[in-house]
Amino acid sequence: METDPKAPRQPVPAADGGGYLKSIPGFSVARQGGTGGDPVMRGLGGTRLNVLLDNSYILGGCPHRMDPSATYAFPEAYDKITILKGPQSVLYGGGNIAGTVLIERNTPRFEAPGMRLSSSLLFGSFGRRDEFLDVTAGDTQGFVRIVGTQSQADNYSDGSGNEMHSFYDRKSFSGIVGITPDANTRIELSADVSDGKAAYRGMMDGAKFDRSGYGLKVEKTNLSPVIQKVDFNAYHNYVDHVMDNFSLRPLAGMAMVSNPDRSTNGGRLAAKLTLSDSTAANVGVDYQENKHTTRGGTNYASKPRTPDMTFRTAGIFGDVAHKLDMQNRLLGGLRADFQDVAKQNAPADTASDTTYGAFLRYEHDYKKSPVTSYIGIGHAERPADYWERKLVFTLKPEKNTQLDTGLIYHSGKVRSSLSVFYANIDDFILVTGSGTSARNINATTYGAEADYAYSPGRNLTVTATLAYVRGENATDHKPLAQMPPLEGTLGLKYTNKELEAGLLWRLVAAQKRVDAGNGTEIGTDIGPSGGFGVLSAHVAYRSSKRVLLTAGIDNILDKTYAEFISRNVDPSIAGLGLPVTARINEPGRNYWVKANYLF
Repeated sequence: METDPKAPRQPVPAADGGGYLKSIPGFSVARQGGTGGDPVMRGLGGTRLNVLLDNSYILGGCPHRMDPSATYAFPEAYDKITILKGPQSVLYGGGNIAGTVLIERNTPRFEAPGMRLSSSLLFGSFGRRDEFLDVTAGDTQGFVRIVGTQSQADNYSDGSGNEMHSFYDRKSFSGIVGITPDANTRIELSADVSDGKAAYRGMMDGAKFDRSGYGLKVEKTNLSPVIQKVDFNAYHNYVDHVMDNFSLRPLAGMAMVSNPDRSTNGGRLAAKLTLSDSTAANVGVDYQENKHTTRGGTNYASKPRTPDMTFRTAGIFGDVAHKLDMQNRLLGGLRADFQDVAKQNAPADTASDTTYGAFLRYEHDYKKSPVTSYIGIGHAERPADYWERKLVFTLKPEKNTQLDTGLIYHSGKVRSSLSVFYANIDDFILVTGSGTSARNINATTYGAEADYAYSPGRNLTVTATLAYVRGENATDHKPLAQMPPLEGTLGLKYTNKELEAGLLWRLVAAQKRVDAGNGTEIGTDIGPSGGFGVLSAHVAYRSSKRVLLTAGIDNILDKTYAEFISRNVDPSIAGLGLPVTARINEPGRNYWVKANYLF
């Protein structure tokens, strides 16, 4: 599945990658404030869901996951988001138990000297303000692209008028220099910097989120009849994070400060091969090293950093796509990863894991109807990550074997799809004791996603989506924790050449299947949750090819509600004069208006 993060969306455009993914069927987000939500696909998140930003990994520094990878992506600053569900790819790293999210930039080569500009300005309730500017200038020989973003908001209020400690302020700047001497050659050098702060409903806030990153991409296409493309990319990302309980809130009790950081270095070399008229392949190797350190105390800046854990992973992969005939395709792939982990803080320890991934998928296009069907089996293995090894260092790697099948239909007035999956996960890493320990269990998950769009006339479209997942803890014979409830949407949209108007009704069922105190590194089950429905509306006016004005109202009925998957609210929040709710309530009725200018 591919989506354009620059295209208009409902409800209010998201300020980070997690918020954007929440609008896609099958995704949930564990809210912890106004930003910084942790995305979950089919009930699985964290490092079970590979998230790559422009072909690189950014691994957060916070031991409490205040800064998951998607937090560092302002969606509009990228050109394409691709969702790969389940272990159905081997190209983008191992461990894709849930799947892979590719948040990518794509700068087309200039065919003549020129400039491209994309910009937007958004204002909304609760002091929301987003500014975005993307400028590219170049010619056939190369280009320079500059992207700047700023997003900020005050505390929002829920539907009952209760104020949530949730304000944030984030800025980012990216610069890309591209060299394109001919249509078959591309070299890109990139630099990304960002900083921010965010108030959370836990014991501490994110007083500092600083990120710097550098990247190199080299692509060469049409090298020979066999070698269609060779690409190399290398990257360095550094995250410097401070969390405390006094910078963004009144101090209550003793001051607490922690200043973890993480550096992530990696690279990938891959080749796309044309083996015959009906067979293509991708082969390559990748490497990643990430190092986590920590220090604390109110005088942390004067202290040396203490190494915590270091991970080194090397991988080798290959896949093949074979066209059996005009209607049938067979795809498959294999990969192996070799990881070494060193735990430097007491007690020091080391571990080595060799993990494997594979998939085989069959696709069929029907002759007499516009239907494509597919069925595939995939296998992925994931070693314990930093957050899990911090609890118990000697956990076994997870092993997921998953069956995926589905249908895609597209003809005239109707577009629809259905995907169904069943996963058997051996040695699933279950976080226990409300986040204080972890152990391996055996688990199963299964579910489905469906979407439907019908256009009865030229200007009107009716849409519906549905997402369901169920998990079982097979070891303890009880529900698997952190599984989201049944969710669906109903939408109605009117469009013509200049005007668009739409309604979206999101419906979420109650979730009674819980395992209180157990879950994942993202969070643990709190208890049952109630169902809810949220109605939103928007209208857009395109005054010219270059200008688009959009306005919307989210949560029109001012509903007070919270998602089942949510971070816990720390009782210390009461010291701010704010309500202590079981979960973090979502925003109440809010208004927004956005202007886009494209040149």
